[in-house]
Amino acid sequence: MLIARAPVRISFAGGGTDLPAYFRRHGGAVVSATIDKYVYVILTVHGGSELQILSSDYRTFYRHTPGEVLLWEGDLNLPKAILHEFGIHRGVSVFIASEVPPGTGLGSSSTLTVAAIKAVAAACGLATSKEETARLATRVELEKMGMPIGYQDQYAAAFGGLNHIRFHAEGVTVEPVRAPPGILEKLQRNLLLFFTGASRESSQILTRQRDSTERDEGAVLAALHAVHQMASEMKALLESGNLDGFGLLLHRGWEQKKQFAAGVTNPQIDEAYNLARAHGAIGGKLTGAGGGGFMMLYCADGAQEAVTAALEPYGLQRMDFRFEQGGARVLLNAGLRLGPEEFLPQALQAALHWPQVQP
Repeated sequence: MLIARAPVRISFAGGGTDLPAYFRRHGGAVVSATIDKYVYVILTVHGGSELQILSSDYRTFYRHTPGEVLLWEGDLNLPKAILHEFGIHRGVSVFIASEVPPGTGLGSSSTLTVAAIKAVAAACGLATSKEETARLATRVELEKMGMPIGYQDQYAAAFGGLNHIRFHAEGVTVEPVRAPPGILEKLQRNLLLFFTGASRESSQILTRQRDSTERDEGAVLAALHAVHQMASEMKALLESGNLDGFGLLLHRGWEQKKQFAAGVTNPQIDEAYNLARAHGAIGGKLTGAGGGGFMMLYCADGAQEAVTAALEPYGLQRMDFRFEQGGARVLLNAGLRLGPEEFLPQALQAALHWPQVQP
């Protein structure tokens, strides 16, 4: 048996600028942190001719019949695509479980990709670096599957921690944000996550944003340029320990984010957000592409319980969390080995040996 996990993330600034349609022309940057909610992948080798995948989150099961082509489609398209990329089509069972619901803006889909790659690579005897894992995850999702998403979730899950991540045509730079002593503890204490009760299909919002960016629509580009600049501002605020400024910048970013595409917000979300601000939240945003999922709020000192009491009657549920630093990792490897590296597809070997991340 082999068990791997990767953490989900919360993004503070710059979200949306990690889409290739934007950063390949203008550059992009985000500030994000991983939290102690994980996606787990458990891989076992059973020695038979079948391949099986089970997901507790989607409550679905897939069994691959020997001799058939392994296609990546349906609810389990991501693990199918990863196994196909590694050339694995028999003799394996994969079980997937997440500590957060899918489609809630915490990057769980890309986190699953990262955790599955870490698991399958380890089973193949490959010690992939954080950079190699992130690069292969983006390759599978954007190139192999054609998903209309960005790069930040894969890098956040692979690296872990609080980072300033920059995207440009030549590559990706991951730089840890170094806050003064005690600031991360205070940030964690005053930062709240509320589940709105609604999941959403982020690809629809992101597709609209990508199309608007490619058409050079003025309002969308102006908003993206603004949040791009906010990433460096957010890094500076955290490194100086200015957390009230952090909260105000969250609010400014949320106002810009609502310009990205239709569906980012709705009247119910706006009402809940305004209520939170009236009870002591300095700023906040919906995590991910928007439309539902989790609402993140930064509260003034001592206002956490007042904000919680105001939002819970509206059906929003608070989820406790802690920051984490480890990123994707293999928790257990009981000596599994699926095959030597020389038998991996040529495209996979090339992806694993791309240039390392810039220091």
